[in-house]
Formats: sequence, C-alpha cells, structure tokens
Amino acid sequence: MSLTRRARVRALAKINLELRVLAERPDGYHELRTIFHTISLADSIDIAFTPARRTIIELVDDLHLDDNLAARAARVAMDAMRLTGHVEMRLKKRIPMGAGLGGGSSDAAAVLLALPVLAGRGLAMDRLRQLGEQLGSDVPFFLLGGAAVGIGRGTELFPLPDGRPLSGVLVSPGIHISTAGAYARLNSRLTSESQQNKMVTFQSRVWDGGVSRAACNDFETVAAEQHGIIGAIKKRMLRAGASMALMTGSGSAVYGIFPGSAQASEVFRVFRKEKALRFSLVSRARYRAMWWRTLEEHITAKVWPPRNRKEQ
Repeated sequence: MSLTRRARVRALAKINLELRVLAERPDGYHELRTIFHTISLADSIDIAFTPARRTIIELVDDLHLDDNLAARAARVAMDAMRLTGHVEMRLKKRIPMGAGLGGGSSDAAAVLLALPVLAGRGLAMDRLRQLGEQLGSDVPFFLLGGAAVGIGRGTELFPLPDGRPLSGVLVSPGIHISTAGAYARLNSRLTSESQQNKMVTFQSRVWDGGVSRAACNDFETVAAEQHGIIGAIKKRMLRAGASMALMTGSGSAVYGIFPGSAQASEVFRVFRKEKALRFSLVSRARYRAMWWRTLEEHITAKVWPPRNRKEQ
C-alpha cells in the first residue's frame, strides 16, 4: 500500500482594484493601501507527499525557474511541521510572470495550504500567515482569497464582503517593469498633501466595494509615462464599455471589468491579437469551496485552513 498522498491544486491570480503608495517606512518598504481580489486565471500544481527519513523537495516547472517560490514554500512548511519526507511538485504556469498578477506568490500559498493536508500535520492560520510573510508580501493574501483590503506592506489584511462574480478581460503586454524602479520614480511625488488625498480617495473606494471607473493605481501613472501601450490598452478597455480598467500591481498587465459576460466575450475577441485572457472575480466563498473540493479525498470537514481528516 502506497503511503504517498497526492493532489492537483489551482493557484489563482489576483488583481488590485486600487493601489496607493504612501511614504517609505523605517524598514525600507513603502506603506501601501490596496484592494486585492482573486480571479479565475490560475496556475496548476501537482503535489505529492511521501514520508521519508530525510526531506527531498523536487519541483518540475515548464519555465525552468532557478528560484521558485513554490519550492521555497515547501521547504519552510516542512521545517515548520518538523517533518521529513519526499515532496514532488509539477508546476504548470498559466499566469503571466512579471505582470503584477501575483502568480509566484499564489503558487507559494497553494503549497502552504496543500502540503500540511497531504502530510497530515496541520499548521494553524497564524503560523501559515507568518510563513507567507517570510516568502513575499502578496503570499498572505492568497491564504485568504476573495476581496480584501491590504495595508502596511500589504500583509495586514481585512476581508471585504463577497460581491458578484463579474467578468473581465486581461492583456499582458509582455513588458518587464522593475518594481524597485517604479518605487524610485514615485518617491519624488510622495508629498504630504498627495498622501492625504490618497487616503481619502482610498477610503471612498473601499466603501464603494472596490469596482469603480475612477479606480487608481499609483504605479500605473509612472509605468504609462514610460510605456504608452499601457495607457492605450486601458483607453481601449474603457471605450469598449468596461466598468473599470486598471493596471494591476507594479505592472504590466492591464485588465477591464465588464457588466456582463457577453460584453466581456466581445471585448476578448477585440483583443485576440494581444493574446488576451478571460477571467471572472472569485469570491472568498468560491475560493474556499474550490480548495475543499480539490482536497476532498483527504479532508472530512469544511474548515479553514483545510485540514487532514486525521486532525479533526
């Protein structure tokens, strides 16, 4: 009888419905105000755990990445569980890299959620969140899913109510934008007055639920100055009837959200030459249901984070 436990999990992407950059903090990071939302675009990870006398972590990915967050997540999870074993992972990337969609962070969070279930050694949410923060600022959000306000480095998260599963179209122009460079270009514009204005408008966006035609991403301003295609894609999305259009993260992907799936389908065809991607907003309830369904062979109760039936 094999002791190996396996699962195929989906690591969902995210978009930022609002992203404001405030002053630089004493720790070198910038104070942020953002609204995250998970979307249906996803990587997939086949993950298997087999008990063993020593820990071996093997990851195969179609891009042959030298430093993969999923492998790092497996290592820190095994250390936190004080467990040894053979972890095998096969990662299929579908989320464009370097586009502000959080693909690597989501891959890491997916491993943090799945591996303890397969290993039968649970980790509490507080501990998972700590491990996530060690791996990257966006990782803790993917332990939550749905819509959430992020402050500080983006790791202090406050869940927002689930909204409608609106449809969207995403275009990634394939431009690499240096996050450090984007922060550097923003620094000269971070006046006390501008920061106060940002706080007021951000608060309004949160009260509106995040989806707003007036949504703002501070990184988009400096990115569009260097890369005109970003502004051009946004204008085309808005002319096509998008409820909102925005660059996500530090770039360079631009998305539009549309009132209905039929309209999103029409716009998707318009952008077919740009290799556009369709998506829908994924609520927290739907996010958790996806995970419970994926791991149903190994769990018996719908608790969060998912736990192996032996721990119930």
